[in-house]
Amino acid sequence: MSRPGRKKLILTGITVLFSLAGATFGMSEEVLVFILITIPMAHAMGYDTKVGVFVPFVGAGAGFAGAFSNPFTIGVAQGIAELPPFSGAAYRLVVWGAYTLTTIAFLLLYLRKLEKKPREMHIQHVPEATAPEQGLPLKIKLVLAIFLATLILLIVGVAYWGWYINEISGLFFGMGIVVAMVGGLTASEAHTAFIAGAKDMLLAALVIAFSRGILIVAEDGKIIDTMLLQMSALVGGLPKYVAVYIMFLVQTGINFFIPSGSGQAALTMPIMAPLSDLLGITRQTAVLAFQLGDGLSNLIIPTSGVTMGVLSIAKIPYGTWIKWIGKLMIAFFILAFLVLIPPVFMHWGPF
Repeated sequence: MSRPGRKKLILTGITVLFSLAGATFGMSEEVLVFILITIPMAHAMGYDTKVGVFVPFVGAGAGFAGAFSNPFTIGVAQGIAELPPFSGAAYRLVVWGAYTLTTIAFLLLYLRKLEKKPREMHIQHVPEATAPEQGLPLKIKLVLAIFLATLILLIVGVAYWGWYINEISGLFFGMGIVVAMVGGLTASEAHTAFIAGAKDMLLAALVIAFSRGILIVAEDGKIIDTMLLQMSALVGGLPKYVAVYIMFLVQTGINFFIPSGSGQAALTMPIMAPLSDLLGITRQTAVLAFQLGDGLSNLIIPTSGVTMGVLSIAKIPYGTWIKWIGKLMIAFFILAFLVLIPPVFMHWGPF
């Protein structure tokens, strides 16, 4: 396999792993740490910062939207809708596969564009030893192996051992120590690198805090409740084929104010579940409409602390991100309309 082919295979494989992480345990905030690794990795491969952001952020986001066992969205929503936990997984696997393949296709097309027009690539200078034309040195390969092992351990820990913020933080801290040792850094150099990384994360933390402040104002001012009542009223009386699309769009709009999967499920499903009964749409389909409406817009809404934090760390202006990711988002929304059709036709039930 050619060197560009190997690089694409590596990036594709990592993207799939992140998609699985989003689909299984709802990876979201964790990508803030991983992009500090994937951006330099993308630079070392000869690609730009957007690639380094895309692999973990959009990879996990696509998996989150098309999840088949995400406890924070599907688990909460199905519990409120009185459905068996994680039922309907077979069709959700199809949805996840469709979104993952679409994500990979966009990534590969962009990589090919960069390779054809290298002068348009805006990457930071990388040392001669890590230049892509000379191949990746052994230390870089070992660091990538540690990174992949950490990602796999993270998935297993969250899925089977009940890991959360404290355990995940410890895992990343341990990974940093191991990477520093493998990379041959002295204690002073490792300390300096840690301070530099913490400095980059500080801006992201402030952006997340400000984004959360906007949500608190909207919640305490009863703005969200009013909008929810009015938006849900739009769905009543419509044919079920149209209603399921409106439900999806309503959930997308609500996500602007509540970029929390479990929070949005708790707020909207008590209304959407019985409303779906009146419209002749199964509750399983209503959960899917919620899942897609919540997950897809997370990649672009400015009220998402994760989105703004990622862009702050990567130093990508919000307008630049929207312009670049826009075509993929259009494809994602078209795909959402397509995958919502079969459940209506087959009267998708609990199983």
